[in-house]
Amino acid sequence: MAQPPVAPVAIVTGASRGAGRGIAVALGSHGCTVYVTGRSQKEGDASMPGTIHATAREVDEAGGRGIAVACDSGDDAQVAALVDRVIAEQGRIDILVNNACAVHDALGAPGQFWEKPLAIGRMIDVGVRSGFVTTWHAAPHMVKQDKALVLFTSSPGSMHYCFGPAYGAHKAGLDKMAFDMGVDFADAGANVAAVSVWMGSLTTERLLQMMEQMPERFAHLEGTLESAGYTGHLAWAIWSDPEMMRHNGRTVIGAELGRDYGITDGPGRYPPSSRDGTGAAPPVYAAYKVK
Repeated sequence: MAQPPVAPVAIVTGASRGAGRGIAVALGSHGCTVYVTGRSQKEGDASMPGTIHATAREVDEAGGRGIAVACDSGDDAQVAALVDRVIAEQGRIDILVNNACAVHDALGAPGQFWEKPLAIGRMIDVGVRSGFVTTWHAAPHMVKQDKALVLFTSSPGSMHYCFGPAYGAHKAGLDKMAFDMGVDFADAGANVAAVSVWMGSLTTERLLQMMEQMPERFAHLEGTLESAGYTGHLAWAIWSDPEMMRHNGRTVIGAELGRDYGITDGPGRYPPSSRDGTGAAPPVYAAYKVK
């Protein structure tokens, strides 16, 4: 008797809420086993609602299998233990979504960067470094597989002003890291793609709250929001693409890639491209000739 297909295994970091939650649930809808990581285990652990356990249940309800793992992505030992656990339990990692980021409540508040808490800079430490550390632990396993995808959740804020220098440095770092990791994966002859995806303005708890509190500042976003799970469907499309490696090392605008794949964001609707609203285009780095 033929064996049933093995469900693809995904890790989504920072998935208690926001984009990570949406991406995890979207991957669950495609039948993935999703390791949902984050620090929030019960309501009240963070200023915004959401927990890893609630997200894991939503993954189950979407048709996948959600596994909640408490993991502080800013702690290298916890990240190493996470990857070890996934490999011990599943034997592989098909999709790694590096989404964890320490977002301070004051990030979007009025004022210049020096007028806000120094702690807003933590998003560089956690957002960029944790993506490197998690991938560093996962890569030795991924390169031995038939294929794998490393995806970074970025934004056009890497190429235009958005929420200040900490946010911009975080997103620019992710884009460049995807490019450089892509070079190393290609140099090793591995069928592993590293891709940075510019997400649009998302229907996350945080942004919706900011729009409610500062309606004049965010009035231009009305009617343009992209669902928090849209990037999860893109991740699935990239991983399922027989020509996945054409995306390796690239930074892509999620809304534009979604049109290419025919992925709508609701009945008959494609999210708008951030290129139209900001004029920003993904970075184009100097080509590297693989040895």
